[in-house]
Amino acid sequence: MAGKVAFITGAARGLGREIALALAADGHRLYLVDILADRLEATAAELRAAGHEVAAKVVDVSDRQQCFDAVAACVEQFGELAVLINCAAVMRMEPFGEVTEEAWNRILGVNLSGPFFLCQAALPHIIAASGNIVNVASSNGLMGTPYTGPYSATKAALINLTKTLAMEFVEHPIRVNAVCPGPMATEIASGMQPNPGIKHEKVIRYSGQRGLGSAADVAKVVAFLASDAAAGVHGAIWTADLGTSAG
Repeated sequence: MAGKVAFITGAARGLGREIALALAADGHRLYLVDILADRLEATAAELRAAGHEVAAKVVDVSDRQQCFDAVAACVEQFGELAVLINCAAVMRMEPFGEVTEEAWNRILGVNLSGPFFLCQAALPHIIAASGNIVNVASSNGLMGTPYTGPYSATKAALINLTKTLAMEFVEHPIRVNAVCPGPMATEIASGMQPNPGIKHEKVIRYSGQRGLGSAADVAKVVAFLASDAAAGVHGAIWTADLGTSAG
């Protein structure tokens, strides 16, 4: 896939940034999107300084038109789109009864509507390029996890969307896969505010018996699935959670 164009959401920080670094190291040209303008430009500038070809655009992926406009801008600039990495996500931990309509809609919009819209916009170009999609789901989508109702629901839906797209487009020379990280030492976790309604004894077993995972390690799994080395992997859900969801 060297030299192919990869479109990465949530690229300003955390796992999205690590994925951008990993795919750049593999020789991809990158189109990076995020809602955090300053952090996004910092990531893009870092990669350009290292000699990589990078474009960046501020996008709210929960907005369908912004998703379609960003894909069109990517193709206009680079002439193709071969790899789509849906990584942008919002997470909150709070008791189920405290989830507001605003919080539900925001998490649903970023975590599920965004990947859905971007897949709609990107698939014609990915088919033309015989490329692939990697959706970043979560171990939360594979098991019941207290206090993350909206987040876990969107990640479970993203897992099924991945399988559905893999089957619907099975006759085309493309691949659609998902990666399920577990808890990681990223800002999405460290930025969550403590909630007095959370009983920590209920969530400790989901924290990972091997501790927090590394975003850089998960990014390597995503980069592999985005590469020709994973040519035989289609419709797969790969866990990269240090065994959190194994039992």
